[in-house]
Amino acid sequence: MFAEAVKRQRSLGTAAVEESAEVLTEQKDVARGLENLPVSSWPPEQEPEPFEYTPDHVIGPGADIDPTEITFPGCTCLKVPCLPGTCSCLRHEENYDDHSCLREIGSEGKYAQPVFECNALCPCSDHCKNRVVQRGLQFHLQVFKTDEKGWGLRTKEFIPKGRFVCEYAGEVLGFPEVQRRIQLQTVHDSNYIIAIREHVCNGQVMETFVDPTHIGNIGRYLNHSCEPNLFMIPVRISSMVPKLALFAAKDIFPEEELSYDYSGRFLNLMDSEDGERLDNGKPKKPCYCGTKSCAAFLPYDSSLFSF
Repeated sequence: MFAEAVKRQRSLGTAAVEESAEVLTEQKDVARGLENLPVSSWPPEQEPEPFEYTPDHVIGPGADIDPTEITFPGCTCLKVPCLPGTCSCLRHEENYDDHSCLREIGSEGKYAQPVFECNALCPCSDHCKNRVVQRGLQFHLQVFKTDEKGWGLRTKEFIPKGRFVCEYAGEVLGFPEVQRRIQLQTVHDSNYIIAIREHVCNGQVMETFVDPTHIGNIGRYLNHSCEPNLFMIPVRISSMVPKLALFAAKDIFPEEELSYDYSGRFLNLMDSEDGERLDNGKPKKPCYCGTKSCAAFLPYDSSLFSF
C-alpha cells in the first residue's frame, strides 16, 4: 500500500505530495492506540523521543496510593439524574454544563476548585453529565516540532472554551524520589515533574507529584505560556489521586499550539526575588512563549530543588 502511495505521488504536484505525506504521517499514532483518538506527529522526517505511553497515572517509587485502585464509593442515582443535593459525587454544584464545558471559568481565581466525577461504582449511565474527563480525548491533537521549544502539542480542530482537552498523566511519585530525580538532572535536561498542592481544611496541604518523563501521555508535550489557552484542574474519579485535567481557558482554533502556565496560575507573575538562578545555582531556563506578558524565564518550584 505504501508503494502504491509513492507511485501516485510522482504524478502529483508539490501541494498534493505534501498533503499525501501528511496523511501517511498521521497514521503514526504517538498514543499507540491507547487513546480514544490517534495523535499524529509532524514533520514526517522526525519522531518524538521514545517513552512508554500511558493514558492514566501509574504508581511510581514512593507513592502512598495506587492511582488505579478504586477507593471512592459510587453514588445512588439509579433512576434520577445526578444533581447537587442528591448525588454524593456532586459536593457543591454541577461541574459541567449540557455541552460538557466546565462551569465557572475565570482567570482571577487564586485556587482552582477540585472536581469529583461519577465513577465505575456509580449506577448512573455512561451519558451522565458528570462524566467528562474519564471519557478521554474528544479532539484530534498533534505533536509537532516547534522552532525554539522542542516538541509541542497543537489542536487540529476547534475547541470551545471550557471543554476538556487532555490529561497530564505519568508516574505518581513520593517526594524523596522527586528530589532524587531532579538532583540527577543537568541544565540540558527537560524537567517534566509537576507538583500539585491542594489546600484543604485546617490549613492542611495535599501534595501530588507526577513525572511523565519515562512513562506518560501527550500532556508531556505541552509547553509553558505566560498567556496560556489551557488551565489545569484536579479531577477525582475513583481515587484520592487526582487526574490533572487540562481545560480550554478560551476558544482554541485549529493549528493553535496548546499551552498552560507551569506555575499553575493563569497569569504568570514574575517574582522579583527569583533572579536568574535557581536555589541550587543552576541557571533558570528562558521562556520562549513570545507573549506580551512573557516573564522571560520558565516558572519553577523552588521547594523541589531543596536538598
